[in-house]
Amino acid sequence: MKKAFLVLPLLILLSSCNWFKGNNNDTPPVVETPKEAPLAKIPDFNQDSAYAYTKAQVDFGPRILNSPAHEKCAAWMISKLKQWTDTVYVQKYTATAFDGTKMKSTNIIASINPKAATRVFISSHWDTRPIADEDDHDQDKPIDGADDGAGSTAVAMEIARAVHAQRPEIGVDIVLFDSEDYGQPNDSKLPHVEDSWCLGSQYWAKSPHVPGYRADFGINLDMVGTADAVFIREGVSVNAAEWVSQYVWHIASRLGYSGLFVNRIYGQITDDHAYVNQILHIPTIDVIRYDEGGFGKYHHTHKDKMDIISKPMLQNVGKVMLQTIYQYNAEKSNKAS
Repeated sequence: MKKAFLVLPLLILLSSCNWFKGNNNDTPPVVETPKEAPLAKIPDFNQDSAYAYTKAQVDFGPRILNSPAHEKCAAWMISKLKQWTDTVYVQKYTATAFDGTKMKSTNIIASINPKAATRVFISSHWDTRPIADEDDHDQDKPIDGADDGAGSTAVAMEIARAVHAQRPEIGVDIVLFDSEDYGQPNDSKLPHVEDSWCLGSQYWAKSPHVPGYRADFGINLDMVGTADAVFIREGVSVNAAEWVSQYVWHIASRLGYSGLFVNRIYGQITDDHAYVNQILHIPTIDVIRYDEGGFGKYHHTHKDKMDIISKPMLQNVGKVMLQTIYQYNAEKSNKAS
């Protein structure tokens, strides 16, 4: 994963991102702010299930492209999502990595209420880094990716199960991106390749699973499973989808998670949400573990194993996502009536 850019002060951050020019011209849906309405009832988010889905992915082994573990994990996720959603779309494509490697890739999109005009999506990447370039040993070996890939994907899957149990009126899509984590290392001796990260979201944004696909907003999850995680309002999200960022962080505060979802803007990250904003122009934010210390001590190392995954943290993030979905559903329903 991804590149992080520090842009300070904030005024510079908000005025210098010409890359996303045009997104802020989109008129956001008119909704009540969360504080103007009671919190909507949400289904239970089962932390044990989310943990089990994380472990199931890790047990396949590193989900690196062109590997049996990758193929088996994809088949398992598709099978599970078919139990909870109305339609599962499987996008097969071949991505070309920065070093020329051809990677057989699979995006998985699971839809609930696929005919609903009002939609939101939750996304995550599910592949793992083929090298441990941030470690001090075995850098040429793949990582388990318990947090960087599996944890956020497990939260998205548990959201699908929960939404299936208590259906909203709006449409909800779970989008699992592939070939995200094969980006060019900083110390690569090869010529620099632009946009070498997030190849799955780039593909989906250019060729959505449904022609003309639209959603009111999206939330991308990444590295959300460790007990010490803190989520700040990342700069690309704020610049491209400020109302969504404010909406989610305010809901988190109402749930008592202001110490977890910290209302502070810091840095800019090239993650899957960036390409959805840039190409598809759907306002999308990133909920990602990131602060002044970077992505944390587990990032792209062999420490990214199951023993760092926190059940309560998976649940905390899942509850905020569910509250966001059902709050938006309630407010849209109230407007319609």
